[in-house]
Amino acid sequence: MGSMGSLRDFQARHDLSMEALCARILERHAATIRVKKPAVAIANLARIVETTLDLANRKGFHSMSLRDLTERSGLSMGALYAYFDGKDTLLMMILGQVVGAVEEVLGRPPEQLAGDPAGRLRWLLETHIFLTEAMHPWFVFAYMEAKAFSREGRDLAVSSELMTERLMADALEDGARRGLFTVPDVEMTAALIKPLLQDWYVKRAKHRRRGVTPERYARSVVAFVEAAIGAAIGAGPPPAGSDAEEPRLSLSLPR
Repeated sequence: MGSMGSLRDFQARHDLSMEALCARILERHAATIRVKKPAVAIANLARIVETTLDLANRKGFHSMSLRDLTERSGLSMGALYAYFDGKDTLLMMILGQVVGAVEEVLGRPPEQLAGDPAGRLRWLLETHIFLTEAMHPWFVFAYMEAKAFSREGRDLAVSSELMTERLMADALEDGARRGLFTVPDVEMTAALIKPLLQDWYVKRAKHRRRGVTPERYARSVVAFVEAAIGAAIGAGPPPAGSDAEEPRLSLSLPR
């Protein structure tokens, strides 16, 4: 299946900086955002989103007021209303960008993996972990604030989660059909993999205290999943001198 990539390689391929993400928000909401100068709009959106993510992490989005947002961002209440008409719209802007990034990054596996389900599954697992690392505050916000979502927001979040599971299920089904995996229940297996991916961004502080890098976590998840599904393809030798020399997690799960 080839060697695993690195977070640095992933970031070189995908611009997920705050400015780039807010540029996509501006493009998506151009019809309702009243500020027409892109440079000004993107800079202010970056201040708004960054402050919102920080406040939500500290006190929760539900408890955050627009007055809190004006005080912390340095923007007036009138300036805020040039971008959104209330907290629900702001939440949907942020959630929509999280979902958009998932679709953009995970929805386009490399063409050379089309006939390689084992490689495609490994790519999906690794890429998901690197994506959530690059957009960590965004994904934590989407996970922690799910209870505050409107019906539209819940539907959007569920649709995105099902899309991710479907991509993994397709790789699992393809691999089982080719005799590479042993997967009695494809959909359930894909659903059980998802919490392993979420654990990286929900409990990242725990992993950091243990000195676990995104690359090491990705290798461990891949090894765990491959053992569970009886993958017939090995991972290949780790590069010399890297933390890849540490032992992989390799557990056999009952099937």
